Amino acid sequence: MTDTTAVQAPRWRSVLDRIAEARRGDSSESLAAVFVLVATVLALLWANSPWGETYDAFWHTHLAISVGDLSIDLDLQHWVNDGLMALFFFVIGLEVKREFAMGELRDRAKAAVPLAAALAGLALPALLFLLLNPTGEQASAWGVVISTDTAFLLGALAVVGPRRAERLRIFLLTLAVADDVGALAIIALVYTDELRVLPLVVAAVGLLVVWQLRRLKVWRGGAYLVVSVVTWVAFYSSGVHATLAGVLIALLLPVYPPRRQEVERAAALTRAFRQSPNPDYARAARLGLERAVSVNERLMRLWQPYAAFIIVPVFALANAGVPLTAQSLAVAATSPLTWGVVLGLVVGKFVGISGATALMARLRPGSIAPGLTATQVGGGAALSGIGFTISLFIVDLALTDPALADQARVGVLAASVIALGLGTLVFRVGARLRPEPFDVSSILLRAVDPRRDHIRGRVDAPLTLVEYGDFECPFCSKATGSTREVRAYFGDDVRYVFRHFPLEDHHPNARTAAEFSEAAAEQGRFWDVHDAFFAHSDALDRESLLRYCADLGLDIDRLEEDLRDGDVTRRVTDDQIDARGSELPGTPTFFLGIRGSRPRRHRGPYDAATLIAELERLRTERRSAAG
Repeated sequence: MTDTTAVQAPRWRSVLDRIAEARRGDSSESLAAVFVLVATVLALLWANSPWGETYDAFWHTHLAISVGDLSIDLDLQHWVNDGLMALFFFVIGLEVKREFAMGELRDRAKAAVPLAAALAGLALPALLFLLLNPTGEQASAWGVVISTDTAFLLGALAVVGPRRAERLRIFLLTLAVADDVGALAIIALVYTDELRVLPLVVAAVGLLVVWQLRRLKVWRGGAYLVVSVVTWVAFYSSGVHATLAGVLIALLLPVYPPRRQEVERAAALTRAFRQSPNPDYARAARLGLERAVSVNERLMRLWQPYAAFIIVPVFALANAGVPLTAQSLAVAATSPLTWGVVLGLVVGKFVGISGATALMARLRPGSIAPGLTATQVGGGAALSGIGFTISLFIVDLALTDPALADQARVGVLAASVIALGLGTLVFRVGARLRPEPFDVSSILLRAVDPRRDHIRGRVDAPLTLVEYGDFECPFCSKATGSTREVRAYFGDDVRYVFRHFPLEDHHPNARTAAEFSEAAAEQGRFWDVHDAFFAHSDALDRESLLRYCADLGLDIDRLEEDLRDGDVTRRVTDDQIDARGSELPGTPTFFLGIRGSRPRRHRGPYDAATLIAELERLRTERRSAAG
């Protein structure tokens, strides 16, 4: 029974709590998008209010910082666009580096489809824009239509997307990262002013120093901060856009999973503090914990919330204030520049991304993640037309005429609204006209694949038994006896497939055990550790897992290296996503099938006698149908 006597927390407190969650690294894309939306509305209201002239007056107020003969004098808008946005692009660079080192972009085969979609989503919008704006200053604004606003995209997906959208979210996030790489490269190559050699040399030296700090395994953020500030100033003075300093520094910073020795050292320091609490041990324990985590991940955890909840909203406040008078709207409505932006973002992104994905699916069957439908891709492609942040950023770089810049901004705002509406329409209509090809809650979402699945028995056996399990689940531990009896009964006629579904909210060691088993699989020992972990399902802390693996004769050094490889983590996550997408109620969950058909979920008891009877029934039905 729910306790209804508790006093509800104020609404503002829940908002602060969600910001705190983002500070801890939790997902809060929809809240971040709300912050940017509110800032955009405030900018428009301010610019179109009776006090509208104060908008330009405020953001064009000059602020100079001088040190000796060196002085940087910018108005507030350019301090935001050149200074604060360097931190925004720094966070993007950290995310890009992490994705290439440990995330979806590490696996080139899996990333091929979103990469192709991203390239098409960059090229086609630019071509459509240039069809309407082939010459003049307007033509230089083709970069406005190339990029997708990741925060708005993921926030909109959370609000208007399908209920089971985790595969789509990963697809769009991978696409958005590749999109960001393309946009940053275009900013560097196309929107760079006249170069000045000496500051550029200083900037290059700064980047070399960052690289050297990485080689020396310097892990304290302060050293990187000092060098980064000097490098930013040098980039600004060189004529290269200063925000690129943030990107290049981020790409040089190291990223890696925690090393065992450093984790153990941090644990020892923490134990020492617990036994003798004093300031020296407290500082040592804190530094030990920080050292165990890569600079990339510590800085991303630190700056990501500030970028999402402060920097981007302030950028929107400084750049989205377009006067929307009857005259300006009439000019925009007939402006090739405005319509070029709308056409590029709305049509170019939608057609380019969905078309490239469909083409890749035809050229490379099986390359689309299971559960990811054409309707979902189409809706996500439509939402990708929300190109807000980087689009407005490039408006400021590409157009010097204020009237043209306002027309482009109107196009960006209009395209974002239209893209949101189009994405919502595609999701809703697609769900009605093209429902999912089968009931994902009843039929195995991802077909058994001998190249990725762990299979016990003949790969081509006529009967299939698939289990989604959790090494720390006591019911799964008992179910191993049932599966053993099933395999003994059918012999070579059944293949047993194990997939991971660690219930991390209930079993704190389950995820770690699953990753250990995948690391053991790299040494061809998955089933050995599978049996050992289930035999000790009540003692699966990290030290115990290492001991079990050592007792089995595994190469522990290699195991540790494989555990630090992103492939192990992604393999477990893939199974988890399949399980959640299938709305599995818990563990163990079994699917039973016969060769030639996709296994169906078994909803009854999972004792050996019941599973054997169900498999016998399937075999009898198949023989009757064949006879």
